[in-house]
Amino acid sequence: MPAPDPAVAERLVLVAGATSASGLAAARGLRGAGARVVAVGRDAERLTALGVAVPGLHTEVCDLTDEAAVTALAERVHAGEGAVDGVLHLVGGWRGGGGLAGQTEADYRFLEESFTALRHVSRAFDADLRASAAGRLAVVSSTAVARPLAGGANYAAVKAATEAWTRAVAQGFAKDARDAGRPLSAASTIFRVKSLAGHEDALAQAYIGLWDADAASVNDTIIDLEN
Repeated sequence: MPAPDPAVAERLVLVAGATSASGLAAARGLRGAGARVVAVGRDAERLTALGVAVPGLHTEVCDLTDEAAVTALAERVHAGEGAVDGVLHLVGGWRGGGGLAGQTEADYRFLEESFTALRHVSRAFDADLRASAAGRLAVVSSTAVARPLAGGANYAAVKAATEAWTRAVAQGFAKDARDAGRPLSAASTIFRVKSLAGHEDALAQAYIGLWDADAASVNDTIIDLEN
């Protein structure tokens, strides 16, 4: 196991959508770097399996599309672990194909859940990230935002909204620091990838690496994981 990273050690990081392959890689990487990790997902059995695979996790079952449930989650995390220093948003999925005619309302509503979850989670932990000496929020977006296709219009639209929200969070961090007359300590970053398959470890390391960079250099930035 690699030695802990002093910039990450003892940071409290919430991984939303932690039961995916990318969640496993992120949890393992963050624990290896010395972070404390709260792994959040809907499926209790999969969270239990994740806890076995990555010892030392704090796991929480939560429907992140439910605002009241996220508020309760934040209360539990604060009571049990304290304020968070990082949020990695991995809630997502894919549905598409069939040109515009194939872009069903049901598919859109499924995809929209990831954006709804981001809005709830980022609001619930915004004060924590602003107050942290090194707050880091990151989302995973898609290269489809830059080159949307008819067969993925729903997906690209949701990812574009995700990016807009994440950039708004970044502006809020910057304004908060500016108004307080202090250096920026929190950063909101977008990772873009065509497909996460095969890039799970790269994502984990890129997120961990945000703590080794000055907040101002990574706030409101888009990082392509495939370059």
